[in-house]
Amino acid sequence: MNKRPAAGAATALALALTLAACSDDGDGANPTGSSTASGTTVSHIHGLGLDPADQRLYVATHEGVYAPDAKGEPKLVGDSKDDFMGFTVAGEETFYASGHPTTGGNKGLIKSSDAGKTWKSLSLSGESDFHALDFAHGTVYGYDSTNGLVRTTKDGVFWKEGARLEALDIAVSPADPGVVLATTADGVARSSDGGKTFAQGKEPVMAYLSWTAKDAVYGIDTSGSLNRSTDGGSTWKNVSTVPGGQPQALTAVGADHVLAATQSGVFESKDGGKTFKKRLGVASSGGH
Repeated sequence: MNKRPAAGAATALALALTLAACSDDGDGANPTGSSTASGTTVSHIHGLGLDPADQRLYVATHEGVYAPDAKGEPKLVGDSKDDFMGFTVAGEETFYASGHPTTGGNKGLIKSSDAGKTWKSLSLSGESDFHALDFAHGTVYGYDSTNGLVRTTKDGVFWKEGARLEALDIAVSPADPGVVLATTADGVARSSDGGKTFAQGKEPVMAYLSWTAKDAVYGIDTSGSLNRSTDGGSTWKNVSTVPGGQPQALTAVGADHVLAATQSGVFESKDGGKTFKKRLGVASSGGH
């Protein structure tokens, strides 16, 4: 029986703790609160995205979706303060998400066509909570954490079931709809059949992945170390460490344009992750 190196075991344990921290707390409440005397703050970030039309930043959190106002302060988009878990920008003013209503339960797959102001339930309401969503090739790829299942849908209503595995995040190749990567406690697992099956995960162990350009897969580990792969996730090179500690979300907007959320803020890089600039402050919180 092969034994995992001590460092790998420690990293896998950290990922397991991160997975546990992402579980539903049942009531949708944020124990740290969402406002202070100086104004609104955000914490427990689950997703990031830029609207391709105006490059506005959107931040999906435990208490709604936020965007910076004219002063750079977070402002609630729309009136929903539900817990948004999976979140992805699919196009101009078009978002997909999942999570939990403030009253508890699972939202299934929901969609906004007005940049997060309003949302429409599409499918699996009450049944599934997608902790990871990706949109590519006209398809929504989701990791249904409720059932430990990769699912895909073209229309948002009828789903194809894929592999069962314990993962935290998924990323789809922008060049090949069949290639899907997933972060597991063993490392990055690869599928070549659209998520129907996955090979055993291989180190390094990542927490989050994002893949927008063919030759630029980004992965961030539980310590905030950012890595880049130019060969579809087969090999990785460390780029930098994102400021702020444990990561909460990662989104690659382009080959050299990266957004990352950590415990102290949302950071943006336009040079492939070499340097980062804070886009939005984040309230300190005990976990994802």
